[in-house]
Amino acid sequence: MRTLVITQNITVDGAIEMLGNWFDPAGQDDEMLESTRLHADRGDALVLGRRTFEDFRGYWPRLADDPTGIAAELNGVHKYVVSSTMTDPRWQNSTILAGDWLDQVRRLKDGPGGEIGVTGSIRLCHSLIEAGLVDEYRLFVHPVVQGGGRRLFPDGYEIPRLDRVASRPFGNGVTLLQYAAR
Repeated sequence: MRTLVITQNITVDGAIEMLGNWFDPAGQDDEMLESTRLHADRGDALVLGRRTFEDFRGYWPRLADDPTGIAAELNGVHKYVVSSTMTDPRWQNSTILAGDWLDQVRRLKDGPGGEIGVTGSIRLCHSLIEAGLVDEYRLFVHPVVQGGGRRLFPDGYEIPRLDRVASRPFGNGVTLLQYAAR
């Protein structure tokens, strides 16, 4: 069975919605990029909500000279976009999950392959958490208090206890916290 991992950039107060400019994907330090690459090497699929997918599609494929390697990774990985309205993803290696997309994600998890990643896609993350499909959380905690914005775990959410897998501080003040769902 494949592992489904939610990876988020998050503020100290738990916001993953960026209301300010506290995160720049191209502005990560070398340590953070190395960690991101190591995690990316474990996966071969990315599940995204339509809005995040469209944001990614409008930015990453157009980067001709990306020193981070993120553009090449995102162009190469198989992307599954959850959408009831999209008919043509217009990005290589992309498949639309429509209809009972939760069942389709379950089947992806049951199939062969590497890790399945999820990032951004706040409503999608909430649905995956509620369905009990998340195996691990990788949270890049930024030293920022935003004071608002949608959170990964909104009020009223309860999930079973998490087991710490790892924690790693970076020189730029960001700390990676990794937790496995029980």
